[in-house]
Amino acid sequence: MQAVVLVYSDDRNVRADVRDALGTTLGGLKLEIREAATQAAVLAELDQKDIDCCVFDAEASPSGGMGLAKQVRDEYEVCPPILLLVARPNDSWLATWSRAEAVHPYPIDPLTLPKQVENLIFVDEDDAA
Repeated sequence: MQAVVLVYSDDRNVRADVRDALGTTLGGLKLEIREAATQAAVLAELDQKDIDCCVFDAEASPSGGMGLAKQVRDEYEVCPPILLLVARPNDSWLATWSRAEAVHPYPIDPLTLPKQVENLIFVDEDDAA
C-alpha cells in the first residue's frame, strides 16, 4: 500500500524541507509526495481524488495555505485532511476558520511532522471504514 501527501508552498525550500522531514515511508506505508507551487496545481491534484493528506504553507503567496484550505473545504465534498504550516503559533486559531485538522509551526520538525501527518492519514482511513 501507499500513502499520497500533497505539499503546497510557493517556496521550493519549504517543499523540500517537508519532503525531507516526511521521508519515504510513513506508518509502514510507502510514501508518495506530490508538490504544488500554485493554487491551480493544488486543485488539479485534488481533482484526481487520490490524495491522503495535504500539507499547506500558510505563508505561501499569493494564495496562502489558510485561504486555500478554506476553499478546498468549501468546494470539495470529499477532502483529505489538511495540516497547515504556520510561522506564528498565535496563528493557530486561524486553522479553526480554515477547517484544517492540524497545525505545525515553523521551523519544520522532522520528528513531529511525520507523526502528525501519519495520525491524519490513519484517522481519515478509520473514518472511511
